[in-house]
Amino acid sequence: MTRLGRSCVDVGPISLGTAALGGLYDSVSDAAACRLVDAAVELGIRYFDTAPQYGHGVAELRLGAALHGHERDSLVISTKVGRLVVPRVTGEADRGIFADAPNADVVFAFDRDSTLRSIEASLYRLGTDHVDVLFIHDPDDFADQAIDETYPVLHRLRDEGVVGAIGVGMNQLEVPIRFVRGTDIDVVLLAGRYTLLDQSGADELFPVALDGGVSIVAGGVFNSGILADPDTCAMYDYQPADPEIVRRVGDISAVCHRHGVSLPAAALAFVARHPAVTSVLLGARSVEELHENLAHAQVAVPEDLWIELAEEGLVRSDAG
Repeated sequence: MTRLGRSCVDVGPISLGTAALGGLYDSVSDAAACRLVDAAVELGIRYFDTAPQYGHGVAELRLGAALHGHERDSLVISTKVGRLVVPRVTGEADRGIFADAPNADVVFAFDRDSTLRSIEASLYRLGTDHVDVLFIHDPDDFADQAIDETYPVLHRLRDEGVVGAIGVGMNQLEVPIRFVRGTDIDVVLLAGRYTLLDQSGADELFPVALDGGVSIVAGGVFNSGILADPDTCAMYDYQPADPEIVRRVGDISAVCHRHGVSLPAAALAFVARHPAVTSVLLGARSVEELHENLAHAQVAVPEDLWIELAEEGLVRSDAG
């Protein structure tokens, strides 16, 4: 097993993200969520990531309920701080992209008291007395406050054993680099910035993380879907992909085809092979999707594929 940075938290190479359990883009039933989590445990996944934002608390509730029948000490759960779920008294809340969200707002909050309230609420929804990993979630516009106010709370909770490892979760690079250089975090959850289409994470973040003993959990490896199924989901970073991205994906897919490897299998293997990456975080909304993802993750990708992609200028020559 692999460890998250300097912490004692052991995780596997593939982990499960739970945004779909909050009804990301489409509703998911409680029963389907439970079946998905049960199947993941049975298939050997032991690390589950969630957040208050996902379904405005619903993903945490569903994950906690589904894991209730499993041995807690054999599992790794991460959640996040930086957003508070605030129930609406009057009017309708904006549920955004989460179809199963209750009538509640999710507001950014990085001060000390809000951080403690967020953790308490997450522990309640998850039905546990501790979390194994706690991330500061998307402090893009609140970096100074997150470092000065949120981080010290997490550091203390780690010392007290309420939290096993601490980190920051983002889809940009500047702020995570600040955390790696200026704090004692264990892990960075980086979404979408190290993929077949975007290797910017390897420029500065990955080297300083390796030097500092900070692990990388890589999310968003399909860049919102285009690297998983470009024919039916031409989305890149939550938006319709522009023609240049579509062209690049076509070129990458052609190289993969010549080597007998599917595009999603190559996308997963490319990220997993970098020495800074401890675990690849995959989302799924059904047992069938979970099986597909794990099948892709088990494909042996020949080294010649990476060499050809680099020679064609489709990925960095030094990637991985």
